[in-house]
Amino acid sequence: MKKTVFTRIVLLIIMLGMGATSCKKFLTEDPKNLVAVTNFYKTESDAVAAVNAIYSWLNSISYGTFAGVYLNSFWVTAGLASDEFNNQEIFSPYYDQTATFTYGPTNYGLQEIWDKHYKAITIANIAIERIPGIQMDPVLRTRLVNEAKYLRGMLYFDMVRMFGSIPLLLKESEPLLPTIATPDEIYNQIIQDLSDAQELPLNYPPGNGRGRATKGAAKAMLAKVYLTLGQYDFCADKCKEVIDLNEYALWDDYADVFKLSSRGGKEAIFSVGFGDANGAIIFWEAGQFLVRLLPSDLSVEGVENAQGWQVPTQNLYDSYDPSDRRREATFITTIHNPDGSIKTIKPYVQKYWDRAAEPKGNGSSNDYPIMRYSDVLLMYAEASNEIGNTADAYTYINMVRKRARFNGTIYQNILPDYSNLSKDEFRDAVLKERRQEFVAEGQRWFDLARTKKLETLVPIAKPGVVPQTKHYLFPIPQREIDLNPNLIQNTGY
Repeated sequence: MKKTVFTRIVLLIIMLGMGATSCKKFLTEDPKNLVAVTNFYKTESDAVAAVNAIYSWLNSISYGTFAGVYLNSFWVTAGLASDEFNNQEIFSPYYDQTATFTYGPTNYGLQEIWDKHYKAITIANIAIERIPGIQMDPVLRTRLVNEAKYLRGMLYFDMVRMFGSIPLLLKESEPLLPTIATPDEIYNQIIQDLSDAQELPLNYPPGNGRGRATKGAAKAMLAKVYLTLGQYDFCADKCKEVIDLNEYALWDDYADVFKLSSRGGKEAIFSVGFGDANGAIIFWEAGQFLVRLLPSDLSVEGVENAQGWQVPTQNLYDSYDPSDRRREATFITTIHNPDGSIKTIKPYVQKYWDRAAEPKGNGSSNDYPIMRYSDVLLMYAEASNEIGNTADAYTYINMVRKRARFNGTIYQNILPDYSNLSKDEFRDAVLKERRQEFVAEGQRWFDLARTKKLETLVPIAKPGVVPQTKHYLFPIPQREIDLNPNLIQNTGY
């Protein structure tokens, strides 16, 4: 990396770590308002700012250069390139390509994912390399480095699953034309980073760390890495470690998971917060799904908006038992017209909209969930089935199903506990459970890719759309290959 590029990165750290609107309240350790580049990485405040800047790259709500990693393209792509979503956004034809598996190396959404992730990785690399040299409280210094490692490991985990062999950049100064690393090399680094991050605190003092990486987050992410690699023993071990921390639990009612009062609560293992930027989630809930549009009379709850962008497939909606609490909490199928009448519409996603807390707004202050406790339970069930531990497999998948039976008052006579399934039947059952549990949480493409189900399940939900073997990886963006001849395009593109 040239010195001029490094200087620009440091300036971005200063801007994001000290003045990012969406991170200032979310991460409460606020450094000074201005630090010259030449004096940066000298003080404890500089170290805090450097790590806060990585978080800020995750949740920035600005467009273009400053757009956050998880603002929209990442999770929208994971939903469209699966049996979860169809696209109706006329302004972004590249999302049509994603939904129909006709995308190629020039797809803008994929380029955006690549750019955002490597920007955040670069800032993490700088923090990891520079913070150890700062004279400061050694406990805080170690914690900050491990937070940066957690975030770097998480980001590389996204990238290796999506793109395969990519550059593995670990230093603040890297060659202008880096070579690619194999997936094994990248996974080894991810495991090392997340293993180090297991030394993070289990929690933070109230009001002083919501949204920061923790010991539980590192263990849970490691479990998902091992699940993806098919290392089921290791996955089960890590899941059990998370469970045994006794730090997390399911909300009794699925509808409570996405209430604003639940942000950072007992089911949230790691989330990215957009909510402190005055309803920034509008860009990826109301803004992407547009299930609401304010009429002139703000007393009206909402009216139909024909511009709903990413919409659930009918097959997804129909896959639920009609009384499954998750269907009611996840989708909106009726709207209140200005004349007071109620109209039935096709399903839209509404799960991030807390109507009671924000009845009149067209945005939401909710968080984007990277890892919830139900994910750990379902990973543990899946891994336990693979290693022959059927007792735990049934116990933990049935915990999730039991919660889905609860309608807010009673447990309904639906979704009976699973039992006596073959190993293959259990695999299908847990994959279905994950589909219904994690709608619009950026999970579905990854689940279908790691279980090799793209070709079989996508055409059922999207007749005429038939993924191919090549779609188990996305293409390396063409612009990156044009700039760096060391990159090799994935097969089929």
